[in-house]
Amino acid sequence: MIIKKFASYITFWKKPAPGAPHSFNLKMMHGINKISILMFLIGVIIMIIKFAF
Repeated sequence: MIIKKFASYITFWKKPAPGAPHSFNLKMMHGINKISILMFLIGVIIMIIKFAF
């Protein structure tokens, strides 16, 4: 369940909700948040690979 919500948040082609506010700052905040989450996950994967081998 939580993985499905996370995957729907990360997708870049998702349409905004009909009643959602339209703000450039809000779009940039979500974009930076997605990039930071992806970088964190890449770092965790790299650490797991380093410790495993």
